[in-house]
Amino acid sequence: MHKDRSVNFLLLVIAVLLAAIVLHLYLSPSPVLAQSEGCSFFVEPGTSMLRAPDASRQVMGKVIIDMRNGNVWGFPTLGHEPYPAAGPNSTPPTSHPFLLGKFALTEMEK
Repeated sequence: MHKDRSVNFLLLVIAVLLAAIVLHLYLSPSPVLAQSEGCSFFVEPGTSMLRAPDASRQVMGKVIIDMRNGNVWGFPTLGHEPYPAAGPNSTPPTSHPFLLGKFALTEMEK
């Protein structure tokens, strides 16, 4: 009989402690930090015709915006693919960006 009371008491203590943990997490949930430490680049979906400001280049490619400073970069893909195509070579090509323009993101805070 004494053994049943001690087992029931321990089960009650476990249940109360679990309820306290759940109640604590429900009343004060931890904040979600999904965007605070994420990537600071926005990749425009699809491909676009990239035109250099000095009219020296005009190619198809990806537009990427650096959200830290507002710089808009163009990465040539030389086609409608969202990545640089390898062509006849067996080594993967590297796309080097060129500056397309700049957004004055700091003026939005005024």
